[in-house]
Amino acid sequence: MILLLVGLWLAFSTGLYFAERGTEGASITSYGDAVYWGIAAFSTAGIADAPQSGIAKLIGGTWIVVGSVIFFGTIVATVTTYFMRPMQRPSRRIIDTIEYNLEQLDDLTIDELDILKETVDTLIIHVENLKKKQLKKKRNSGTQDYTI
Repeated sequence: MILLLVGLWLAFSTGLYFAERGTEGASITSYGDAVYWGIAAFSTAGIADAPQSGIAKLIGGTWIVVGSVIFFGTIVATVTTYFMRPMQRPSRRIIDTIEYNLEQLDDLTIDELDILKETVDTLIIHVENLKKKQLKKKRNSGTQDYTI
């Protein structure tokens, strides 16, 4: 996202510079001015110099909207993801970890595969015991389970 934002910033600054070049009364007279304007325009409350030509105003307005959406959208998405991560169900994390580790099986030695087999056998026994407990609990509470 950062590379996209920087690329668009430089592209819009270039477009603004060429649109303002030669315009009477333009305050953006160099590429450096246009690059500065690109940062000031979307990151502040309007302290950037206003473009003078119609096409430069269109380019500038588009940059303000696009740059702000990408910049602030990335920040909001990152913060939201950070705070929502702990709310993910623990069982889903366990399954994701197992699936990831299954992809690594080809890299294991024979000894490691033997240890893995013992662990998986123990896990299967544990899962079966948990299922029996849950079924027993359902039966005792009067709930019918029609799953196969």
